[in-house]
Parts: sequence; structure tokens; C-alpha cells
Amino acid sequence: MVKHIVCFKLKGDADVRREVAERFKRALLELPSQIDVLQSMEVGINENSAEDWDVVLTAVVPEMEDVAVYANHPAHLAAAAIVGPHKEARACVDYYFA
Repeated sequence: MVKHIVCFKLKGDADVRREVAERFKRALLELPSQIDVLQSMEVGINENSAEDWDVVLTAVVPEMEDVAVYANHPAHLAAAAIVGPHKEARACVDYYFA
């Protein structure tokens, strides 16, 4: 199994970042029902304003190559389009776990 963890830092004031984060979260949480390889999706919106990152997602897929299947799926691309114009930075870690 592979965990795909991504953090996003968004542009704009707090209200804009929150609105974008909420829309992005709703779209991401729909993905497990639309993408066969996606076994689970967890999305968190940062409540600690002293920290730099606004949104984190944790997705689980069976194998490393499934990260690309997930990433290139039209439903994922539509969700990514929500955050794209507002993204200041992105950090990602993919790793195997038992």
C-alpha cells in the first residue's frame, strides 16, 4: 500500500484561502467513488494560523504506479483545477506502508 500525502499553501487572504480549501476538500472527498485505485482519501484544513500550510490530503492506493493513475484521472484533474489558480506552494511525499 502507498500513502500519497500532499500539503498545499494557498494565496490570498484568510477568507479566500478558507473558501478555496473548503471547495477543494469537498471535491477531493468525492474521488474514492470515482477512481478505482483510490482506496481512501482524508483531507484536513489547517486550523492553526501560525503554521504555513493550508490543506493536507492523504490518499491511499495499492501500488506506487497507482499514484499516477489517480493523478491523471479526469476527476482528480477537475479537483486540482479548483486549487490550481490559488496554489502558492505544494509539497508531496509518497511512501509504502504495511
